[in-house]
Amino acid sequence: MVLLSAQGMPVAKIAEVTFTSADRVRDVIHNFNADGFDSLYPKYRGGRPRTFTLPERREIKKIAKSKPAEHGLPFSTWSLAKLADFLVAEGVVDDISHEGLRVLLREAGVSLNA
Repeated sequence: MVLLSAQGMPVAKIAEVTFTSADRVRDVIHNFNADGFDSLYPKYRGGRPRTFTLPERREIKKIAKSKPAEHGLPFSTWSLAKLADFLVAEGVVDDISHEGLRVLLREAGVSLNA
């Protein structure tokens, strides 16, 4: 798509020959203009989500069982979103999805509703 664009082919024609939408072509070209060749390599690697180490799991469980006020936060209970954001902000984990956190807490026997 990028090469065709560089050769002067219009977006509509590029979309036609690459069997995609004009919006997709524009996105690819825009991303290439912004990030260069790095934009051509997807960041998603697929596969199974990363597993957490035992120390990470222990720290997540400890924080989930604590009160947010103990950490200087202005709310009385954790939600999955607030807990996940806090864990990342504090450097406990690099990233964790709400569903991944839900599963991890369930396996640890921790309920945020308690």
